[in-house]
Amino acid sequence: MKINFQHYYNELIKFLRSTDFSKAIVLTIAIVIPIAVFSNLGLLEIGVSMAMGSLLSSPSDVAGSFKHKVMGIMAAAFLGAISFCIAGYASQFSWAVAPMLLVMMFGIAYLSVYGFRASLVTFAGLLAVVLSFANISSEIDIWQKSILIFGGGVFYMLISIAWYLLKPERASEQQIAETMELTADYLRLRIRMLDPESDLETIQKELFQKQTELNEHHESLRELLITFRMSSGSSGYTRKRLLIFIDLVDMLELAMANPIDYPQMRKVLDSDFIELKVFKEFSLKMAEQLDRIALSVHKNSTMPVNQLSEELKKVENSLLKYRDTINISEKRESMLVLRNFYDYQTKQSQKINNIDRVLRNLEGKKRIFKDKDVQQFLTQQEYSFKTLRTNFQFNSSIFRHALRLAIVILVGYLLGSYFSVQNAYWILLTIVVIMRPNYGLTKQRTRKRIIGTLIGGAMAIGIVFITQNTTVYAILGILSLTLAFSLIQRNYTTAAMFITLSIIFIYALLQPEVLNVIQFRILDTVIGAGLAGLGNFILWPKWELKELNNVIANSINSNIGYLEEIDDYYHKKENLPISYRLARKKAFLDMGELSGAFQRMTQEPKSQQKQLSLIYEIVGLNHTFLSALASMGSYIRNHPTSKASSDFEMYTKTIVFNLKNSVRLLDNKSREQKEHEGISKAGKALHRRFDEMATERDREISEGKAQIDEDTRLNLQEAHLITGQLEWLLDISEKLEINTEKLTAKLDEQKSL
Repeated sequence: MKINFQHYYNELIKFLRSTDFSKAIVLTIAIVIPIAVFSNLGLLEIGVSMAMGSLLSSPSDVAGSFKHKVMGIMAAAFLGAISFCIAGYASQFSWAVAPMLLVMMFGIAYLSVYGFRASLVTFAGLLAVVLSFANISSEIDIWQKSILIFGGGVFYMLISIAWYLLKPERASEQQIAETMELTADYLRLRIRMLDPESDLETIQKELFQKQTELNEHHESLRELLITFRMSSGSSGYTRKRLLIFIDLVDMLELAMANPIDYPQMRKVLDSDFIELKVFKEFSLKMAEQLDRIALSVHKNSTMPVNQLSEELKKVENSLLKYRDTINISEKRESMLVLRNFYDYQTKQSQKINNIDRVLRNLEGKKRIFKDKDVQQFLTQQEYSFKTLRTNFQFNSSIFRHALRLAIVILVGYLLGSYFSVQNAYWILLTIVVIMRPNYGLTKQRTRKRIIGTLIGGAMAIGIVFITQNTTVYAILGILSLTLAFSLIQRNYTTAAMFITLSIIFIYALLQPEVLNVIQFRILDTVIGAGLAGLGNFILWPKWELKELNNVIANSINSNIGYLEEIDDYYHKKENLPISYRLARKKAFLDMGELSGAFQRMTQEPKSQQKQLSLIYEIVGLNHTFLSALASMGSYIRNHPTSKASSDFEMYTKTIVFNLKNSVRLLDNKSREQKEHEGISKAGKALHRRFDEMATERDREISEGKAQIDEDTRLNLQEAHLITGQLEWLLDISEKLEINTEKLTAKLDEQKSL
């Protein structure tokens, strides 16, 4: 098998230029400098304390605005210092340790109700409490050590800011490049669904995962670009990156939109499936071009050659050749399907060409949004006492997680104390790092942590037998530390391996019995991981099934809002309103949340995976409904259309009615009865309109008019696509209503048993 060295070289370059790696370099510098400087002065403990402060503050240094970056690091440094101080003094009294662990672990973890960034800040406090049990000596007072920890956090912040100012746009560049790569992967997955031998269910699950990742990247980019624009003004850089971001979001909508009903498309094009080959190849070429652009952004190199326009011309020629070789009266539906597919590819390639032009600085000035409009796209986090009060109940998953974590930490501490485990705080450290609010993620991280620790331990043993050189240990410890921090978000198993190596080699510099260190490191990790997994299983676990009705209902309601915006725009056809983009964003995010909830449910014990196949069908229907919406909305936005008819109105009202009935059922309310006569008449009217236009076109052909008028083609195309999409949406909405009724009935039945 031929090894693609160029691929591995490109991946290595992307990794070395990534913000994950640069952040790891910053942290390594912030840790090594204090230790090196103060150890030479005979004040090692001061250096270690400052290094600890840097370590505690680093997790909160995530993508976002400069203001949030500074505030997050400072909050982590302050919380870490205060937590260490309180825990340090409490640990001097044996009777105070248990209540301190319960109160502090619960209180700190509970602050995660303020969102993702807050959870990273609280992680600093949790680690500080655990590390307070690792006092190597008592040369300096606890309060002094706390001040040094805070100073270490400030030192880390200064280095991080300095690194950021060297290239402030690096974080957004990487995020844009990664979003391009994910979008390219999404294009490939969508086109695979046209393969007759493809497993649609497997691909659908991959699409769920990929869309969730794209939604997360879109949210990060929104915060990075919009907050940077608001703080720095509408510079040429931010304007161009916002243009790229808008095109990437539109590409996701287009990719979701076309084509829709794959089984139906296969059926329509059954005898002409070979004609799709050119179309499929062009979609793959678009994905490859997007990957090449992403690589040039990663490497900050020259933009790749763009030949999409020439390739698209080949697709158009293939379409025209197909049209000339068929009897249009017999193959009209196939021709319209291919025409819609060609239009989709034209729009998609235009988006890639737009990105290409922006990055080549060929794009002229465009008005994007007003600042007051832009702010609406940011997901605001409310920092108020009300949030704490509202979540202070057992129904809150964060409340249960905080209580669960506090109890498991206490059990870990008591076990370590009772059996006099060496470095027992490693057990607590493992619990804090692994334990998450949901069982599936905790289980996943437990497995990866144990595997990584075992591999790291085995590698350390091999290196110890080869050499006992402390200089080698120091170099390997620093290198392992850097790689561990840079890989923790990318590959947790590998990161755990390097974490183990770094800890072992650092301890090897302090203690001669390295093999004992390895032995206890592995033992403590296994104990901590086991306690974390067991605690999440038996202590008020957060099973996804309990919240799934709400998650499904939220996604359906978002789809209703998106449909209503499409309906409104179809009637007015003016400038695309901000409300349309906001409704689309919400529908995408809520669909991503539903997909994520389902994925987490599949990782839970079999006993908690009740009605899994039915839930999967509902998730799939909801995803398909959103795709159909995106298809219709994309067509209406990008094509000249006629005035929306009363028949269109009847369909949208009936679809919304069905969806609202589904929400009622999920809320354990009775559904309302609907009338079928109106929708039946509307369907016949829409088909009659298309048939009349088709008959008129057949008459023109019989009279020798081979070339179709542009207006006639657009009217036929609109009637075919809009009618097909309305019927598809109606069918999905009816299936959703039926399946939600089945789900609620079966779950109620199981509760009563």
